[in-house]
Amino acid sequence: MEFKYVPTTCPYCGTGCGFNLVVKDKKVVGVQPWQRNPVNEGKLCPKGNYAWEFINSPDRLTKPLIKKDGKFVEASWDEAYKLIAQKFKSYKGEEMACLASARVSNEENYLMQKFARAVLKTPNIDHCARLCHASTVVGLAGAFGSGAMTQSIADIAESKCLLVIGTNTFEQHPLIGRRIMQAKMNGAKIIYADPRLTPTGKIADLHLQFYSGTDVALLNCFMQLILKNGWENKDFIKNRTKDFEKVKEVVMKDTYSPENVSKITGVPAEDIIKAAEWFGKSGQSAVLYSMGITQHTTGVDNVKSVANLQMLTGNLGRPGTGICALRGQNNVQGACDMGALANVYSGYQSVLVPEMKKKMEDAWGCQIAEGKVGLTVTTLINTLADEPGKVKCVYIMGENPMLSDPDLHHVEKGLKNAEFIVVQDIFLTETAQLADVVLPATCFAEKDGTQTSTERRVQKWRKAQDPPGEARADWKIICELGAAMGYEKQFPYKSAEEIFNEIARVTPSYGGMTYARLEKPEALHWPCPTAEHPGTPILHKEKFSHPDGLGIFTPIEWKAQAEVPDKEYPFLLTTGRCIWHWHTGSMTRRSPSLEREEPTGWVEINPEDAKALGIADKEMLKVSSRRGDIKIGARVTKTIKKGVVFIPFHFIECAANILTINALDPVAKIPEFKACACKIEKIKEA
Repeated sequence: MEFKYVPTTCPYCGTGCGFNLVVKDKKVVGVQPWQRNPVNEGKLCPKGNYAWEFINSPDRLTKPLIKKDGKFVEASWDEAYKLIAQKFKSYKGEEMACLASARVSNEENYLMQKFARAVLKTPNIDHCARLCHASTVVGLAGAFGSGAMTQSIADIAESKCLLVIGTNTFEQHPLIGRRIMQAKMNGAKIIYADPRLTPTGKIADLHLQFYSGTDVALLNCFMQLILKNGWENKDFIKNRTKDFEKVKEVVMKDTYSPENVSKITGVPAEDIIKAAEWFGKSGQSAVLYSMGITQHTTGVDNVKSVANLQMLTGNLGRPGTGICALRGQNNVQGACDMGALANVYSGYQSVLVPEMKKKMEDAWGCQIAEGKVGLTVTTLINTLADEPGKVKCVYIMGENPMLSDPDLHHVEKGLKNAEFIVVQDIFLTETAQLADVVLPATCFAEKDGTQTSTERRVQKWRKAQDPPGEARADWKIICELGAAMGYEKQFPYKSAEEIFNEIARVTPSYGGMTYARLEKPEALHWPCPTAEHPGTPILHKEKFSHPDGLGIFTPIEWKAQAEVPDKEYPFLLTTGRCIWHWHTGSMTRRSPSLEREEPTGWVEINPEDAKALGIADKEMLKVSSRRGDIKIGARVTKTIKKGVVFIPFHFIECAANILTINALDPVAKIPEFKACACKIEKIKEA
């Protein structure tokens, strides 16, 4: 009997916890603590503890599938590659689009964007960061010149005041929640701003229970109070920023007085005043946020308002300060870093800059797609649905838009309009069922590679077992497809490490990284430009990443969400996750221990609203929006604000995204998952 431990990195949220996979007779059979890992120090959340259970699930894909007469038939790899290559060659560049994935490795995301641009000659490459943190990438890059979390996770414990807004950290990033608790035990004040009193909010010193979508009004009010009381950091503003007066002019308006903002947000004025004082006077305040800030038509505005607040108070570039934009998926940071976005190559090198395009052509040894911004995930779906024939072919790696995207009827219409779809994944997901060809890929435990966590820490995956059947690593599939398309020279790699070495050559922020340097549990935070560089846990210590080194204030006025409640649809719907499940559930719902804890979805409703509608706890309800309706059980709870309802989006049988609106932030193109109008009805007995 062979028995060993293989240290690796968790495939779930963006925290980047390490653990040991337990391997018995060449199969993964469990998870054990990896005490030396500095991120989680051997501790794990439920998802991490059971991250092994889906690996050998009986419904893993094991052979390529080709759809014939509406049914999937098993095929050989050669047959699948031949068909795909023939089809891909029949389309022009911009008639094709590729979706990379926040759940596969950096190496695989890098190859997917290279395949799109070098082989297919299409600028249409994106991934699901568009659905979660596109606003962060745009907003923080605009303010600071870099669109990433500014601190390390460990720094959070050193804060004296934490504003936790739009993130249920204890359920979504539990091991980051541990750092919040460490800060609290060290005497920090915790301010929690959210429409729900989640487990995170229950440990807070102050809960600001505001209406989803009123973030800018609340943050502008904080800034007004800080300025009125002289709590701003005048030296920081003077020496490290510009355009402060423009923001001052906006936030000092009477619109943003505590009394007026109380009416907008539903938060008592005295609580807003108390929160602003704690935050403004601590001298060491940090902001933690996630999708509650970003998933709005005003997502970029929300992020820039957080940046304004931190520049105003000088809370950047020091331990215990900063902006902790918590990434939802394990490698959403890395997928962005690798250039799996419509507007940049790896390392955020703009496709619009001719020198960058030439750099990639020289590195890859071929002509590549025109230097223009391609279609994003959201604009791709709209184009497929509303302009049939413009995009005809879609290649999807590890994404499941049939559950993750807004207005699912619209998504289904779009994907069914495509002439040819290839999906490569580990399971036959809801999206894969619509494909013409499905390719069986490997999961995190079956390959080497790297992923980049929310704190910009680049960490290794280590292969623990062979994949099931004929499944192949995503990077290997892309290389073999590249060869089938006549681009063997561009995809010569024999290992993930060879791909990483190329990433380091063309990506300045990864330039000093090697697999040997990443072997230590501490790994490295980017930017790490040279082989001698120690990595950068804290950004913006002395200057920002703009050419002049200055942070840029942006004046932001509060705007209401795209769809507000009315007489017909009186409730404000917001969506999110629960501790037991992750994203579209394709992995967690195949983990018996997790599925047993939360086997289906629910709608949270305030007791006053439930009483008015005659609704009892656990009663089955019909929840409708202007896009569709679902049947779902009630969870009557005081923890949600009156007039607001919450539905988790993991569950296909009561999919929250049938209801959500396909309204986009005008800059980041992120959908407004966190606010739309809905109505609730009791289901009449037949």
